[in-house]
Amino acid sequence: MTAKRGGDGREFRRVAETLRFRMADGTYALGALLPSQRELAQEFRVSRDTVQRVIQELGNEGWIENRQGTRARVVKSQRIQSSTPKATRSRHPLTLGPLISEAFEQPEVTLDVYTLTSESLDAHIRVQAERIRTRAIAPQRIALRMLLPSESLPLPYPRARHDSDNKRLRHRLHHITRRHSESLREVLRELETERLVPSVELEIRHTPLTPTFKLYVINGAEALHSPYEVIERTIVLDGRETIDAYDVLGVGATLTHHVKDADPTSPGSAFVASMQVWFDSVWNLLSEAPDRSGAG
Repeated sequence: MTAKRGGDGREFRRVAETLRFRMADGTYALGALLPSQRELAQEFRVSRDTVQRVIQELGNEGWIENRQGTRARVVKSQRIQSSTPKATRSRHPLTLGPLISEAFEQPEVTLDVYTLTSESLDAHIRVQAERIRTRAIAPQRIALRMLLPSESLPLPYPRARHDSDNKRLRHRLHHITRRHSESLREVLRELETERLVPSVELEIRHTPLTPTFKLYVINGAEALHSPYEVIERTIVLDGRETIDAYDVLGVGATLTHHVKDADPTSPGSAFVASMQVWFDSVWNLLSEAPDRSGAG
């Protein structure tokens, strides 16, 4: 095996993002042991040093419990609280992956998303793109609108304990957001260019609001809502340096699932409708000049 350099930030991010997504979608369930560091290094073709830094990062974020001499154990997983009959009958916890998958099984897919970054959405859309390429599903239209905080907005998180580190943390946050936004553009553009989906629309706007929650409105019929929990953690930079900071984690947060039904006055219908109205109002009245990509 030819390992990548431990200091390669791109490899570090790739491994960390993949493991986060696997824990969020249940591939590595709550209580499960991660593969050994040697096995992970072989799978991702990176050095043991890179894997060790990723394990440190995931431990700082609260995903795993890592004790010297033992394999890391998953202690946090993304959960969805839902009162739908399917969710209450299932023996397995509901996660975001299956809900996104169901949405993409419809002829027309609409997603309105309000988030701090586009990191977790990027991962889920890429999974659906692979399903489209293998002809497992065949949506005819995909329309995604995403609201992100303005880069000029002085966000309260992530915030370093030492003010001198805040500039680097802001740069890191903006880099993560831009990277995943561009990844979304790329994967959706390819679906249309390759004529796998006849109509693809992606529009990203920025708003001068600090995200205190994450929101997905799916096909106008379902809403997923989750407040961002502020935590204290050590952030691992692309190199070996670490910064103690206050931060929020969206990927591992618990999402509350609401579904519109035939009764417009039911709690689910009222919540979905109110979140759609909220999103549309911010989109139309508070968002900045759009950064547009789609059919082109």
